[in-house]
Order: sequence, then C-alpha cells, then structure tokens
Amino acid sequence: MNQTAGPTLQETLNKATPLKPVLRPIAVLSLFLSGILFFLYPALRPFSDEATLQGAAAFASNAWMLSHVLGIIAFLLLPLGLIGLYNTIENNKARKVALTGVLLSYLGMGFTLPFYGAEVFALSVIGQKALLQQSASVLELANAIRFGPGFLMIFLGLMLLALGTILIAIAIWKSQTMTKWTGMPLAVGIVLYLPQYLASQPLRIAHGLLIAIGCIWIAVEIWKHRTYEK
Repeated sequence: MNQTAGPTLQETLNKATPLKPVLRPIAVLSLFLSGILFFLYPALRPFSDEATLQGAAAFASNAWMLSHVLGIIAFLLLPLGLIGLYNTIENNKARKVALTGVLLSYLGMGFTLPFYGAEVFALSVIGQKALLQQSASVLELANAIRFGPGFLMIFLGLMLLALGTILIAIAIWKSQTMTKWTGMPLAVGIVLYLPQYLASQPLRIAHGLLIAIGCIWIAVEIWKHRTYEK
C-alpha cells in the first residue's frame, strides 16, 4: 500500500501566506514592545544589598513586582515577533534556519519563565516576611530559590534562547532581502543574558538597551519588507 507522507511543519507554515498581512503587524508590534520592556525591566528594577533589610524592602516593593512582570512579558512577546520574521524571509535555506531558531526560542522562553515566576512572587513574599520580622536572616531563602533546581531551568532556557537568536541572525544574514547585521544585536544581547546578572545596574540597563535595539531593528526590517511588497 502506498502511503503519502504528511506535510512538514515548514510546508504547513508556508501555506499561511494569506495570513502574512495580519502576522507582520503583530510581529512588528510584538518585537517593538518586547524591546522596550527588555529595557524597562532593569531600568525600573530596584538594586540594593540583597543580604540586608534594604534588599528585603526592594523584594517587597511594587517596583520589584512591576519590573519583573515587564521582563516576563518581554520574553513572551519575543518569539511571537520572530514568527513574523520567519514569514518575511523568502530564501528557502534561510527560512529553514529561521524556523529552527523560532522553535528553539519558544522552548527557551518556556524553560526561562518559571524562574522569573519564582523571582517575582516568591522573593516578594520573602522580602515582606523579612520586613515583618525585621530580620535579614530570612533573605537566605532567596539564594536557595535562585540557585536550586530552578537555576538549571533558566540556564537551559537561556542557552536555547541564545542558540535560537543566533540562528535567527544567521537566517537574516542569508536572507538576501534584509540588512545582514540586523540580527546581531539581539543575538549578542541574549548570549550575554546570563552573565549580565552579575553586573551592576548601569551595565544591566545598557544590556537591556542592546536587546531593545536588536528587537526594534528587526521590527523595522520586517515593516520595510512589507512596504517593498506593496
């Protein structure tokens, strides 16, 4: 009996051509907002000595909650924007690379966000408890949360996300329709995401600005490509 193989994922997505006029504006908006939020996250996040009651006050603050929620939304919007980039690239080989990059980015985002959930909500409760007891010893739980099993999740997530954005940069380079360097700032920013946790606030804000530039640059290229097709 002859069996016909089902369509591949790329073939299925290629059939979504009529959706391109809808997907591209969504992708542009998603990337633009993601970039802005990646910048606002470190800019609004309170920084202090996290082994003291000053650190407890930072954990318990509204700014801590707001900044981390903005960071979570930034991660959620990034792969959504990259789907629109995939639909913009026309070179077949580049599209295959871009598709792999998008899938890895989605996986990376999925592994990264549980850590951020603990960071924003669990540390907020710890900070409130430390302030209530006027004891900084409670803050020792923060490192137990950060460097427990959840650290392996975010490490794997950021590695997958870094690999995904590197592949996206390669796909853009090969696309022959977009400025070759467009994907580089985002890829570099995501590769540096884990090391930047050890940096001071000014460096972390600069890092957020780098990712913002990368996201917005890709968004502009997608929009320009839409304009050329008219």
